[in-house]
Formats: sequence, structure tokens, C-alpha cells
Amino acid sequence: MKKRLILLIGLVTTGNAFADMQAEIDHLLNYVANTNCQYERNGTMHKGEEAVAHIKKKYDYFIDDIESTEDFIKYSATKSKMSGKYYLIHCPEQTPIKSKYWLLAELAKYRKE
Repeated sequence: MKKRLILLIGLVTTGNAFADMQAEIDHLLNYVANTNCQYERNGTMHKGEEAVAHIKKKYDYFIDDIESTEDFIKYSATKSKMSGKYYLIHCPEQTPIKSKYWLLAELAKYRKE
């Protein structure tokens, strides 16, 4: 009985952790989709919705490697697997920033709320 209870608690905890991670990923995708910043990928600028479509494709591809929201950023939204070039975010009147740092900053804000 004790082992079953521990297993059940582990499944609930894992389920909650996954739900939290998915909520964070959904927030970041929404953040990218609704930004007025441009997402530079391999030298080409993309609007938020275009960036989200690409990020989702990479997310689907790397889903088995993703165990945290930070992994999601690392594998799906940081750099081109083909060219190795980092994705950059170009926001009005700001210096371009690597997408990794831009998304990690937003994740930190989200977690504080």
C-alpha cells in the first residue's frame, strides 16, 4: 500500500510539473507571437507569428529532449541547427539580443508573477 501511495504522489507531482512547464512554454509562445520585436533567423527577419510557427516545429522535433522550460528555449528558440547561427531579437530602439536571453528574462518575469 505504501509503495502505491508513493507512486501515486509521484505521478501527481510529475503531472503538475508538466502542467507548469507547459503553461510557461505557452506563455513564451504567446509572448513571441504578440511582440512588436523582429525575430532574426539566419539573417532573415520574421514577425512574431512566423517565429512561433518555426519554434513550434523545432519543439515538436526536440520534444523527447525537453524536460524543462529552459530546455524548450535551448532546443527550440536559441539557434539554427543547420547553420549554428544564434537567433536575435530586434526590438525598437534597443540593441539586438540573443533570443535565449530575451526569453529567459521573460520566463523569470513570468515566474515572479
